Amino acid sequence: MISVQKTIEAHLAAIADRDLEAYAETLHDDVIVVLPNGKTLEGREAVLDFHREWFSELDWTQKMCRIWEKETEGTLVSVYEADYHEGDYHARNLVSLVFTRVGDAWLLLHDQNTRL
Repeated sequence: MISVQKTIEAHLAAIADRDLEAYAETLHDDVIVVLPNGKTLEGREAVLDFHREWFSELDWTQKMCRIWEKETEGTLVSVYEADYHEGDYHARNLVSLVFTRVGDAWLLLHDQNTRL
């Protein structure tokens, strides 16, 4: 079984590296992402379509700092403060990630991104 910590590390590295294939390996089929503007992306394909476009943009960086985490049997909730830069644009966001255990894997089920 891959540890949940290894999965989170792989998930965050895939985002930082703009690696869509590695990112896809961390997603649950029924994943939902809530964007800072309140728009939701529901399901694996919608989330991958969004990230395919976002990863193609090369002028952004994002630093993630974990501020809270709790693991229970089969579930992990991890909360990060994200420092996002894109050109002249800068935002600080609170990002909550919920991973669930599916067989021997941990997969992202919920991602909520809220502006601070």
